[in-house]
Amino acid sequence: MGFVLVAGGLGERLGYSGIKLALPSDSSRGACFLEEYAHSILALQGAGKPLPLAIMTSPDTHTKTLALLESNGYFGLAGERQVTLLLQERVACLSDGAASLALDPADPFRILTKPHGHGDVHALLHSTGTARRWAREHGTRWVAFFQDTNVQAFRALPAAVGVAEAKGYAMVSVAVPRRAGEAIGALARLVPMDAKGAGEARGLTINVEYNQLDPLLRATNEFRGGDADDPATGFSPFPGNINQLVVGMAAYLAALEASAGVVGEFVNPKYKDPATRTDFKSPARLECMMQDLPHALDPSKDLVGFLTINQVWAAYSPVKNSLAEAAAKGAKGEPTHSAAAAEADVYRANCFLLSSLGARVGGGEASSRREFKGVPVELWPAVSWSPLFALTMDDLERRLRAPGEVTVSPGSSLVVRLPVRSAAAPDAALPFEVGSVSIEGIDLDGALEVDVHPGASLRIGGGGGEGAPAARAVVRNGGWRFVELDDAKPASEEARMRGFKVCKRDGEKVVFAEPGEFEYNGGGMKEEEEVSEEKEELAAVA
Repeated sequence: MGFVLVAGGLGERLGYSGIKLALPSDSSRGACFLEEYAHSILALQGAGKPLPLAIMTSPDTHTKTLALLESNGYFGLAGERQVTLLLQERVACLSDGAASLALDPADPFRILTKPHGHGDVHALLHSTGTARRWAREHGTRWVAFFQDTNVQAFRALPAAVGVAEAKGYAMVSVAVPRRAGEAIGALARLVPMDAKGAGEARGLTINVEYNQLDPLLRATNEFRGGDADDPATGFSPFPGNINQLVVGMAAYLAALEASAGVVGEFVNPKYKDPATRTDFKSPARLECMMQDLPHALDPSKDLVGFLTINQVWAAYSPVKNSLAEAAAKGAKGEPTHSAAAAEADVYRANCFLLSSLGARVGGGEASSRREFKGVPVELWPAVSWSPLFALTMDDLERRLRAPGEVTVSPGSSLVVRLPVRSAAAPDAALPFEVGSVSIEGIDLDGALEVDVHPGASLRIGGGGGEGAPAARAVVRNGGWRFVELDDAKPASEEARMRGFKVCKRDGEKVVFAEPGEFEYNGGGMKEEEEVSEEKEELAAVA
């Protein structure tokens, strides 16, 4: 496999001064999005060939993305041998329906420009020779596309590859259930009016933008009522596209050769006067979208399908909206697509995996409804682990010797960190080094952080002989609290966009930095927050 990350955006809209890839995906473990993606690739790669990654950047993000990679040793990836940066250029903006160029108000000799949209990624993979090089040098058979702030992407992409293989699809879009009118593109099969009775070959399974779907459906006989929910399911018959795509390399190379990677453009302006539809409220750009790729595929042989993940929180929880925008959406009962909700969904997904294997998570009170600065979230025990601990259900099953011996109480926190470093020997079995953690059994009521460095192997809970019951590590402490921010007090940008901070008032943190085999049965060093002000806050809200 090869992976393509579309990452041209800054975090300004979220109230963050850096690039979105540098944002922490959750507050408990603190790993940034780019680290999560890199370690997910390493987890899938294992001892096999390096799986290549291309990152499409913009002039706004290119330098900072490169600096983030270099300052962190490419997060264990093999530097420029494995990672390719593709710089997207800007395009001219338009000011009216006559396509007049928009000029900079401060400089009439300068044309305003904006990014062209993520559809440019196909042209860049073609023009730089990256796609063909992957096929030649890495033997890449599938290319997976994903966006910058959806940490759940790697839970769904392997399944999408499986569906593509099993069904013989050239392309699979990952989708989620969608309600009528929801502001997310919808997947539909489009058949030209002159193709009735012409057979399946004339149809096209593709994304339709939400603002075009309703009028399109009303023009048909079957869906004259427009975009409406199915009473039987409560959802639209047209699932929501989440821009996680898997494409077969053979079909992709043929499409790139035929089209040079160019996908259709469109303009989506807001008019000063909707009646005349001439002048724009603000400069608009011609843009293109990567999910329009099916137009370039060969309709006579390249089948396009989709995979719907019904548990939306397990596949799609992006960080797209500011705190104020998220609160407004939450008030209307819409998904908030916020930093707070995305973090809560990380915990929910991990707790779900544990419970599915037989662990007891939360008892009868697995989650609690909370609201932070107007943003509603469903908060589960804060379970966060490195993708190198467990990326898939199979991974987690191998890490847990006896899932029934794992208990996590409501409000508890479990964090597993596995730092990575490049292999010291060039001929090492793995191009990277990482520690390992297995759980024999644990009874957690409080907070536990585990850091296991390369060369170290940790077993949580002691085990008897073959067939003997596992001895559980017992952890009891005051734990952590998720506390709503006080606007009058200083807070980091990362906390402000969430509306809360994690006060690590009490807990156990164990670090294994030296090579060797270790066993942990509870009773490690307690870690307390140095800032007494947070303890005062906790006393006030208790």
